[in-house]
Amino acid sequence: MTEQGGATAVAEPDATSVPAPVRDVPWVTMVLNDPVNLMSYVEFVFREYFGYSRAKARRLMLEVHERGRSRVSTGTREQMEADVQAMHGYGLWAECRPAEEGGDTA
Repeated sequence: MTEQGGATAVAEPDATSVPAPVRDVPWVTMVLNDPVNLMSYVEFVFREYFGYSRAKARRLMLEVHERGRSRVSTGTREQMEADVQAMHGYGLWAECRPAEEGGDTA
């Protein structure tokens, strides 16, 4: 604020000092390969929890098995954290990460 002739003027913010809006980056749930769960069980979990068709669940399961991971869902961070918790509840290894780091396609 500055005073000008007895009145107080409010200085306008500099456009360069205003932070850029935060971009809402999509997040992904990655399921990782593990030495414990059977492939048929992983396929069952994908069908049961996500409601995927048998063909899609099998493709994702094979991706986990052959590549070591697969992106099984995409959405907000909160949704993906819930999906990760669900996968952990089924005994699968999973993690949540920004989609830009996801790499694999679902």
